[in-house]
Amino acid sequence: MALPQSAPPEQSRSRPVSRTAGRALLWPAAAVGLGALLIHNSLTSPADPKPPTPPAAVAPPTTLTPPDAVTPPATVTPPAVAPRATVTPPGVVVPALPGPNATAVTTRGLPRSVPKRIEIPQIGVDAPFTALSLGASGQLNPPPANNTNLVGWFRGGASPGERGASIVVGHVDTKTAPAVFVLLRTLKPGSRVDITRADGIVARFEVDSVDTFSKAHFPDDRVYADTPTPELRVITCGGTYNHTVHDYESNVVVFAHLDSVKRPQRAPAGDH
Repeated sequence: MALPQSAPPEQSRSRPVSRTAGRALLWPAAAVGLGALLIHNSLTSPADPKPPTPPAAVAPPTTLTPPDAVTPPATVTPPAVAPRATVTPPGVVVPALPGPNATAVTTRGLPRSVPKRIEIPQIGVDAPFTALSLGASGQLNPPPANNTNLVGWFRGGASPGERGASIVVGHVDTKTAPAVFVLLRTLKPGSRVDITRADGIVARFEVDSVDTFSKAHFPDDRVYADTPTPELRVITCGGTYNHTVHDYESNVVVFAHLDSVKRPQRAPAGDH
């Protein structure tokens, strides 16, 4: 699909570009690059007690002859018990601490880390990432069209979970089959998007809105603008397919914010 002609700004790896710097954050609509390659295609109580029987008379004991001295038994050495090996539990994912710490993470953001996998359970998405860059024309290069289950991430912008708007794009379909984001338009506010990063952290985003924009009037400022908190934009083609130009006339854009993070649990010190 053809992306808008403006190009996405290269974003600092340490912090997003400030809006106050007056820099317009416009880039090729990730609404781009996915173009002519795309075509439209379309979970019991005890017994009653009885008085005891008195014991029979007991005969007085007879005089006992003391026994011969008894040899004490030999000392027995208990068998040695091999110490049990300490088992280090496998790494598990646990939610971030609740309260102020969690709030700080979702507003200030995480350190930069490359995304490895995206999951959107509601529409059956479970796909790996590939890094995308800008082409010579300033447009965002699309993911390979021959892989229907691959998602692209603009590496010149924020990584998912970092402060700023992270841009993720994918095909809606190809010439041969539906692709990874064929059902993206069906997401609703409140849907979740989980992105696993190279550092092991899972960044969970909550969908705020799903919008369809004409490519002729694509709102670059709204989609690509710098944000003070960690946000996510998930983009694919949509709307009517124009058979004359072999491209979709619109783009579907999912707006989402960082809701929580899950970190890999580390074994306590000394458990080795």
